[in-house]
Amino acid sequence: RRRRRSFEELTPTEATTYSRSDAPVPEGEVVIERGASAQDLGPKLNRTAADVVRYLLQAGEMVTATQSLTDDHIELFAVEVGAEILLVEPGQEQEVELQAMLGEAIDDDDDLRPRPPVITVMGHVDHGKTLLLDRIREANVVAGEAGGITQHIGAYQTEKDGRLITFLDTPGHEAFTAMRARGADATDIVILLVAADDGVMPQTVEAINHAKAADVPIVVAINKIDRDNADPTRVRQQLSDQGLVPEEWGGDTIMVEVSALQNLGVDDILSQLLVVADVEELVANPETRAQGVVLEANLDVGRGPVATVLVQRGTLRVGDPIVAGAAWGRVRALIDDNGDPIKEAPPSTPVQVLGLDIVPSAGDDFRVAPDDKTARIVAELRAQRFRSRDLRPLAATGIGVTGVRLEDIFEQIQRGETATLNLILKADVHGSLEALTESLRKLEREEVRLSFVHRAVGGITENDVQLASASNATIFGFNVRPDRKARELAETADVEIRTYQIIYQVLEDVEKAMVGLLAPEFEEVVTGEAEVREVFRVPRIGAVAGCQVRHGVITRGSKVRFLREGVVIWTGTITSLKRFKDDVREVATGFECGIGLSDFQDLKSGDLIETYDEREIPRT
Repeated sequence: RRRRRSFEELTPTEATTYSRSDAPVPEGEVVIERGASAQDLGPKLNRTAADVVRYLLQAGEMVTATQSLTDDHIELFAVEVGAEILLVEPGQEQEVELQAMLGEAIDDDDDLRPRPPVITVMGHVDHGKTLLLDRIREANVVAGEAGGITQHIGAYQTEKDGRLITFLDTPGHEAFTAMRARGADATDIVILLVAADDGVMPQTVEAINHAKAADVPIVVAINKIDRDNADPTRVRQQLSDQGLVPEEWGGDTIMVEVSALQNLGVDDILSQLLVVADVEELVANPETRAQGVVLEANLDVGRGPVATVLVQRGTLRVGDPIVAGAAWGRVRALIDDNGDPIKEAPPSTPVQVLGLDIVPSAGDDFRVAPDDKTARIVAELRAQRFRSRDLRPLAATGIGVTGVRLEDIFEQIQRGETATLNLILKADVHGSLEALTESLRKLEREEVRLSFVHRAVGGITENDVQLASASNATIFGFNVRPDRKARELAETADVEIRTYQIIYQVLEDVEKAMVGLLAPEFEEVVTGEAEVREVFRVPRIGAVAGCQVRHGVITRGSKVRFLREGVVIWTGTITSLKRFKDDVREVATGFECGIGLSDFQDLKSGDLIETYDEREIPRT
């Protein structure tokens, strides 16, 4: 039976309330997040939710008080009540408030001074970007990159005709799209490097799109013109098809033929860059508090968190209180691109910053704060927001022990099941971590889902192995290694650890696993560990490490790697091994020895030396 309701029950307990039409609105700009409901919007503009719903209804828009409003809805109501609003993305309202805490003065035209242009070199993999910068800097960088492929953003300054030019070298491999896009956002002029023999490639088109999206001028360098199969005319035609018409064909794109290998045309490129910079009239206020962008960041043993930043406005000085993302601190030291300490960094200067409390993320903005207290508060509030943001997707994934090992993926796919590969990613710097994550996400398909249990900068630790064991995850290390305790725990807990130096290999392994083509695995067997106690400089030989063997046996001629805080800083071979003054073939645990290396001189007390052999493990 239905109960007949009384008249009192049918009467609303609270009448709908409307504001007076002449009610005042907040002064200044009101920050509103996109997708706000009438319940959110009304009070911010000194109105009720009913006011918003009624007005939109009169305008022909049927909405409820809790429904997400479109940008047009929000702007229509703001105009109606006479309020000035700023629409921001969801979750960014607090960030606007934090930016206001840091304060930002408006620059007067009289305060602006010319600044060096910031140049980003872009192009396809192996088209010669880093070699071109080698010629500009006269420094050999390519030899130090794994596989001859640039893995991180490098920032350098050079001088031409008494004027400074800042260069950013972005990676060319497609996996590093995010890093390259970040370079475009920080740049004034793009050098688009195209090989005269290969022509326009997919990453060339991507680089063009990044530059156009950033609305920066492009100067084309047609490289490798010394090769027999070079065809600069074909390259010009291909670029014209992409909307870059050369000046000599009636367009407005400067194109210069160069050979980075033979050092031809490099001066022409620099001259053209200065011409374009003059046209762009690049200026900044050097007297205000500094701000800019974090290009790269890592944790360095002995120095702590190190951030490579580009100063875009103001002058950064030693002692300044600084905020970079969720990191803060006082600038303890500034290191220029030559490795020398400097006292200050004016606009367009790339510089390493020491003194932050944690490692910021590549791409974070940095600002000099009014004081230490403000810097700390802003950083802590950001950290809280980042933590809550990161926990939500992790909880939604329901991460548990449902993942599969990398080599078992194909078997599960063949059974018609959806395989979930739980991953823990560790890398030496944030840029690589970000690029690796983005690349792996692209490999996801209907049958294989990737779940990132944990991602961080630094060596592989026991905690990583414990987390991997609990979540049945595979650990991927990029330019980092597990320490001995982590390695031993991984063997006991049967946790799979894979380490790489080139991103191609990571992607190839995952792709091959998806189709059951995983090649036989080569297992690295650590044969010895030694700790550097003291470093000696020997004439005509260089640095010799005075070490104590902590584990296993150190053998002359063994493969060796140097680690600082779990991060691989060098790999090579042992060229000499001594006990006191005698040459020896091997040194056992507990004994001291002197180790000479093939070409590594940057030895420091506390470094860990690992010797290892590689053993093939056939698939069964």
